[in-house]
Amino acid sequence: MPSRRTFIASGLSVAALGALGCSLWPRLDGYREELERQRRLLSSDPTLRELVRMSTLAANGHNTQPWKFRLDERGATILPDLARRTAVVDPDDHHLYVSLGCAAENLIIAANAHGLLTEAAINDGPEPQIEIALRNGPIRDGGLYEAIPLRQSTRSAFDGQQISEHDIVLMKSAAQQEGVSVLIFTERAQLDAIAEFVIEGNSAQMDDPAFVAELRDWLRFSPGNAITKGDGLFSPCSGNPAMPEWIGARLFETFFTKDSENAKYRDHIQSSAGVAVFIGDQADPTHWIRVGRSFERFALQATALGIRNAHINQPIEVPSIRPEFANWLGMPDVRPDLVVRFGRAPVLPMSLRRPVEDVIGPIRQV
Repeated sequence: MPSRRTFIASGLSVAALGALGCSLWPRLDGYREELERQRRLLSSDPTLRELVRMSTLAANGHNTQPWKFRLDERGATILPDLARRTAVVDPDDHHLYVSLGCAAENLIIAANAHGLLTEAAINDGPEPQIEIALRNGPIRDGGLYEAIPLRQSTRSAFDGQQISEHDIVLMKSAAQQEGVSVLIFTERAQLDAIAEFVIEGNSAQMDDPAFVAELRDWLRFSPGNAITKGDGLFSPCSGNPAMPEWIGARLFETFFTKDSENAKYRDHIQSSAGVAVFIGDQADPTHWIRVGRSFERFALQATALGIRNAHINQPIEVPSIRPEFANWLGMPDVRPDLVVRFGRAPVLPMSLRRPVEDVIGPIRQV
């Protein structure tokens, strides 16, 4: 999933914004109420629709939520919603299928935590999809399940402190998935090298008007707009204030610059404890889905340990830089799939999801 960009330069103070008029700044009360409703844990005997709600809390690029669910008496099928593609940053739907894998893993973990065994199969047809069959079984994955409503991509500087080897082993172990490798980098020289790839990729993206326009389409500046649409990137989720849409649009145009973004990413990586790189054995939707499942478990285990994470995917999003990054990894014949920094930091406001009714159809009889 692509890392999300903040757009207010460090030199612009919230106090200066306040001079425009305190009455302009929207309250977050309604947003918080909706967030609490969406992120509550399940009842003791959840329905399929409730499991879908847990599934949709998964990580996904630009918070586009590019999934559809088809339910029947045996379980659920997760399909791509190609109408919610991000064609500029994700032209081959790589991030889209990673997002589907994240959603599948959430559903599986939530079902396991409520005594339902799951059997997941990837149907690699013209439109790849994930079929998840459910049946009664033992309760497991409770710790990861409780982390689902708390997981977020924390797009801020971290505290710069190291993470214990024990915790890193737990995160990497949780991420084990057939066909997926996870590399962990914690040495300062390694993080500095990764930062240079991120800066190179970010510079290329910032020089692309189509990339900037696509990102702008998914930004939500006001809580009212965020609640109404139920998707996209809400300003406070990146550490910025909520504001009227017209003010946010103007500030974005003024302060979202290559230099400010590059400085921010350098600071973010400098403050991180480490970086994880996820690599599928092959570059196809089946393995991208597996990468998503692996990353979601990594992120949930990190959340359970009080560790934050955020994507810095520019080295794998820009085609001209991706092979260079693979060579640096010592794996020139593979396509790296995700680049994720991790460390400790305070939680930021979380993003909303669309209503369950908008992503699933009626339960089919079989």
